[in-house]
Amino acid sequence: MIEIIFMLFGEAVMVFGALGILRFPDVYTCLHAATKCDTGGAMSIILALILIMDAPAVVRAKFLVLAFLIAMINPMVSHAIARGAYKYGVKPKVVVDMYAWDNP
Repeated sequence: MIEIIFMLFGEAVMVFGALGILRFPDVYTCLHAATKCDTGGAMSIILALILIMDAPAVVRAKFLVLAFLIAMINPMVSHAIARGAYKYGVKPKVVVDMYAWDNP
C-alpha cells in the first residue's frame, strides 16, 4: 500500500511540475517548477519502485544511490542554470518584495 502512495505522490508532483513549467512566466519560476518536479517526483517514483519490484538487493541499492544522486545533484544544477541566466542578463518578470509589506 505504501508503494502505491509513493507512486501516486510522485506522479502528482510530476504533473503539477509540468503544469508549472507551462504556466509560469519566466525562466526562474519555470526552473523552480522543473527542479521540484525532478527532485520530488523522480525520488518518490524511485522509492515506489524499490518497494514494488522483486529484484536482488544490489539492484535496490543502485536505485537508492540514484535517488541520492538526484537529491544532491539536481538542486546544484538548477542553481547553476539560474546563475547563468542571471549573469547572461535575463531579468525575472515577477518581482515580489516581501520587505515592502512590513515597511510602508
